[in-house]
Amino acid sequence: MERVVMCMKWGTLYGPDYVNVLYRAAKANITGPFRFVCLTDDTDGFLPEIEAFPIPDLGLTDFDWKKGGWPKISVFQRDLYGLTGRCLFVDLDTVICGSLDEMFDYPADFVGIDTGPTWGKPTSDGKPLLGTGIFVFNLGQYPEIVDEFVADPQAVVTKYRIEQIYVQDRIEGIEYWPADWVRSFKYHQRQPALVGLVVPPKAPTAKNKIIAFHGDPRPIELVNGGLWGIAPHLGYGRVKWAYDYWTGNGGKPQ
Repeated sequence: MERVVMCMKWGTLYGPDYVNVLYRAAKANITGPFRFVCLTDDTDGFLPEIEAFPIPDLGLTDFDWKKGGWPKISVFQRDLYGLTGRCLFVDLDTVICGSLDEMFDYPADFVGIDTGPTWGKPTSDGKPLLGTGIFVFNLGQYPEIVDEFVADPQAVVTKYRIEQIYVQDRIEGIEYWPADWVRSFKYHQRQPALVGLVVPPKAPTAKNKIIAFHGDPRPIELVNGGLWGIAPHLGYGRVKWAYDYWTGNGGKPQ
């Protein structure tokens, strides 16, 4: 089965460096051939190895383009630019630190992040809470997710607020990554409040495959150094493992 790593870039928050670094990091951590695809509204600055396609139109308002990650559900189209096989979707604000081979081979149709109990944020019912920062699925398997959405986008947005709640409600049999595979920078690597000003964040371990950044700080802030984060969870200075990852995969401090 063909393997596809997919990301999505729209707007100006992330420059082309994010896409290029992610591609190089994926290439360094995948055995054998794969395709790297970016759905985007701007291909300027991409490496030639990156396959770029427009983000499909789902009938979103300008506001919903920017809130809740709704453009992501376009990856579930019945026919997405003729792409086939097993697809690993990865958010741009991600650090790849281990082999991705096992993520493609994980024995379930759909696998995502449990951002609830696995990330140390217990839900009221103790059940998983899907995160779609890194997920794997079979292309073309869940077209009903898109079909239902485009039939009445505003009704879906109003009911579910963010796309990952909608996806969790619509896919049966979701499995979740082993706890060590995908770690949250905020919850697992960052130091406690105020401590981060003098102690650097924890580095990934050999058991980790991905460090997921969500919200502030962004990976580039750890690369550039200075004061980063949001009070009281502030950090200071260049973080060596983030800098080595970024520059080792062709990125430049900004």
